[in-house]
Amino acid sequence: AALQALKRKKRYEKQLSQIDGTLSTIEFQREALENSHTNTEVLKNMGYAAQAMKKVHENMDLNKIDDLMQDITEQQDVAQEISDAISNRAAFGDEFDEDELMAELEELEQEELNKGMRDVRLPSVPSTSLPSRPGKLLAVLSSTRKRVEDEDEMKKLAAWAS
Repeated sequence: AALQALKRKKRYEKQLSQIDGTLSTIEFQREALENSHTNTEVLKNMGYAAQAMKKVHENMDLNKIDDLMQDITEQQDVAQEISDAISNRAAFGDEFDEDELMAELEELEQEELNKGMRDVRLPSVPSTSLPSRPGKLLAVLSSTRKRVEDEDEMKKLAAWAS
């Protein structure tokens, strides 16, 4: 009985393997049919699209399109020229030569500088005679410098106090 059951089991396993192979083949065929159907639909729709594009392009001429694009480019150029003309500052007051204006400005600046130089006060020259030895000369110079510095300090102090 056990031997019979083992033979039956082997037979069922063989049938199961055959049925599994058959199912795999059927599944593969089903997928192939679906892909074929999808490809057919895609191809049909591509044909419709090609026909629609032909209809749309029937009324279009490449030369007309080129002419239209040239017209558009020309009008854009005209618009740019108009925009440039409007955005440039008006010619009011442009009757002066810029080089002449620069020269006049330099003259005015030089006059202002000369006026400022006239108001500069130089320190007075010492009335004492110079010493004969260099050491004495340095002492006299440093005392004169000290006196000028003291005068400047007094002026600053007076300005601060008032």
